[in-house]
Amino acid sequence: MLKIHNTLTRKIEEFEPLGKEVGFYACGPTVYDYAHVGNLRAYISQDILRRMLKHHNYKVKHVMNITDVGHLTDDGDEGEDKMEKGAKREGKTAKEIAEFYTKAFKENLRDLNILEPNIFCKATEHIPEQIKQVQDLIDGGFTYETSDGIYFDTTKIDDYGKLAGLDKQELEAGKRVDIGEKKNPHDFALWKFSETPGKRQMEWDAFGKTGFPGWHIECSAMSMKYLGDQFDIHAGGIDHVPVHHTNEIAQAESVTGLKPWVKYWFHNEFLKMGEEKMAKSAGNFITLQTLQGKGIEPLSYRYFLLQSHYRKQTNFSWEALEAAQAGLKNLRKHVNKLKKNDPTDPMIEEKFFDALNDDLNTPEALAILWDALKKDEINLDTIIRFDKILALDLHQPEKAIEITDEIQKILDDREKARKAKDWVESDLLRDELRKMGFEVEDTGDGQVVVRSS
Repeated sequence: MLKIHNTLTRKIEEFEPLGKEVGFYACGPTVYDYAHVGNLRAYISQDILRRMLKHHNYKVKHVMNITDVGHLTDDGDEGEDKMEKGAKREGKTAKEIAEFYTKAFKENLRDLNILEPNIFCKATEHIPEQIKQVQDLIDGGFTYETSDGIYFDTTKIDDYGKLAGLDKQELEAGKRVDIGEKKNPHDFALWKFSETPGKRQMEWDAFGKTGFPGWHIECSAMSMKYLGDQFDIHAGGIDHVPVHHTNEIAQAESVTGLKPWVKYWFHNEFLKMGEEKMAKSAGNFITLQTLQGKGIEPLSYRYFLLQSHYRKQTNFSWEALEAAQAGLKNLRKHVNKLKKNDPTDPMIEEKFFDALNDDLNTPEALAILWDALKKDEINLDTIIRFDKILALDLHQPEKAIEITDEIQKILDDREKARKAKDWVESDLLRDELRKMGFEVEDTGDGQVVVRSS
């Protein structure tokens, strides 16, 4: 039985879907810049979850949004739209920025072996759905209008902030925060009015004025369009809990009257740079493209993250990443020596999946895999099944090579040198193979040759 941590209940719970198909929504990127590797941690964690759902034979409908309008720079109701900011930075249109960085994000997913969602949905292509949901909230008496937009009145519901454990009475209007025209500190914008209609690149006529959607309404409107009024899993980074996801719940449950709107809330912890979380706003971020430019394979970063639990804060360092790359290379070497008919301990597979069923404990699963390899208790077929979850390309048959006469002669000469304990000659012959693009390893079954990584 698969068990995952549910942020809503703050407990690890057995996963039991609402229906025959698992509805899975993931908060996607705001495509005004490259995703950084801290952002990508969320999608790797979600990928392990999706692969485990598939392992349990669940049919999954996975939806991810692309935010290409409405996400302001402070994640709340103030500041510049991030898409407009990105367009100014690069001297392009907001649409051009969105297309470029959406393509870059999808390339990141492919490089990290992350399964693409069944549906990508762009905010700008779902404006009618967002307008309708705002209108439904207006009709239900949950909103009020100010000079700069239409706001959700959080005092209209008695459980606002339940996801984050907020106590809205802690903040009194005007005392500790500047709330402008808002009635209450936690109230949030559903629709913003353009300050100067026609100046923004992306704006629409609605509610008698020109404006654009708030960030939160996008996700609730699009997720409900594709997954219905209630669904199983909503995923994102832990930073989404106190504002974005809290506000999504308020909107959706007010529109439908159904509680809970989402059964399981799945959140991963931060990737940290020193004492701070990695973030574009702080300027302390690194992209996957940067890693690749420094010779780090994307799957080495995936392996680095899988060595920590997704709900544990993890510190980024180049030393740790280089160690992970060396570890993955070593793991693949062990695997490429295995054969399908090698003996295997029948308990290994049970232990491995028990670890993953326990809230996706990838560090424990990797430890079980390594232990089995060191004890020669696992075969290639079992590794291949494990890698359907880990997705680390552990079995690389393309690295197997045909032993030509030239290579065989070098191996024979090297074997003679080893028997004569001529280690200098043995190493020279190893170097000769390396220059040809091959690595030779000495095993209990003799010399094994593979292509260099």
